[in-house]
Amino acid sequence: MADKNIKLFENKHVRTTWAEEKEEWFFSIVDVVGILTDQPTQRGAAKYWSVLKVRLKNEGSQLTTNCSQLKMTAEDGKERLTDVANTEQLLRLIQSIPSPKAEPFKIWLAKVGAECIDEIVDHELTIDRALVTYARKGYPREWINQRLQVIQARKDLTDEWDNRGVKGGKCAILTDKITKVWAGLTTRQYKNPPSRASDL
Repeated sequence: MADKNIKLFENKHVRTTWAEEKEEWFFSIVDVVGILTDQPTQRGAAKYWSVLKVRLKNEGSQLTTNCSQLKMTAEDGKERLTDVANTEQLLRLIQSIPSPKAEPFKIWLAKVGAECIDEIVDHELTIDRALVTYARKGYPREWINQRLQVIQARKDLTDEWDNRGVKGGKCAILTDKITKVWAGLTTRQYKNPPSRASDL
């Protein structure tokens, strides 16, 4: 099951679907392509995406292979299979679209990439940025400190499991069980923080 929503970008609709099992959003590729390339109709956006898919494939990109299809409501009100992308795939797609509207996203991606490289060199930058991000969202200092301690403790624990040969899905299962015993919540429930400081 998935929750279906409409997002607005520059007052234009982008169809989205939240996939509960994968815990991620999927976006209609045709809708995003249409907006970024100023296509007057959805048919024009679909043609642009069709040409772009061929170009990406010829360039050796795995994007079109990895993208999936989900049912979304079309303009005629009927549910139709639609090419969709998750956030990572969508950002990769935007990099391939030569459009002034895509340029701000490309600049942002370059900035984020540079920050990630900086954090690899200096791990303290990761903590500093997390502090700033949580503070901007209005979370109290006590909650932020506890959150960072939990993140560090989980990293230490998973590193130890990795050293002892516990891999992938087994780590997720163990983490979920520990979180359930400790907090009375599943990992999925716990990692969604309160929406406001007043909720604490």
